[in-house]
Amino acid sequence: MWVYEKRLEYPVKIKTCNPKMAKYIITQYGGPDGELAASLRYLSQRFSMPTNEAKGILNDVGTEELAHLEMVGSIVYQLTKDVPADVMEKAGLGAYYSDHDHAIYPMSASGVPFNAACLQSKGDPIADLVEDLAAEQKARATYENLINLSDDPDVIDPLRFLREREIVHFQRFGEALRIVQDRLSEKKHFVAKPPGNPD
Repeated sequence: MWVYEKRLEYPVKIKTCNPKMAKYIITQYGGPDGELAASLRYLSQRFSMPTNEAKGILNDVGTEELAHLEMVGSIVYQLTKDVPADVMEKAGLGAYYSDHDHAIYPMSASGVPFNAACLQSKGDPIADLVEDLAAEQKARATYENLINLSDDPDVIDPLRFLREREIVHFQRFGEALRIVQDRLSEKKHFVAKPPGNPD
């Protein structure tokens, strides 16, 4: 159960439209290393975690990724709001505009629509958590690349916040991995039944 506050986790207040930058940033909305994939991955993996602590970490981070999805959507929307069709086309978003106008649609920067095949929920807690560590590093690297592509402080500021949260998530998944490894390495103790006792 979640409680939704009707505000962004971190403010997004972009004053200058830039559809070319929006074309790049959309990858963190629906690309393979973006926020939609992360939230669905973590919220799915939590069910097969062997400890309540690990389940809680995946639930917390997966929920926060939904808040980041909302932020990235807001960034893209503000960068393209009221931009004329011919300007969208010149920025490389003509096909996008044809299909979606100014709506936000999950896809990568190269135009590949979101596909759940980029998710993994293996059921092996070690494999899933190691993948989650890698996912957070890929997202951090993508945010750094996006920051390098922008010269607008109104865009860079929320991107920096999002990058820092990826670092925190990486640390949380490291904590979850240690918890799970400790649990899985515990010796199992069995109580032997006396001979001849059917129970």
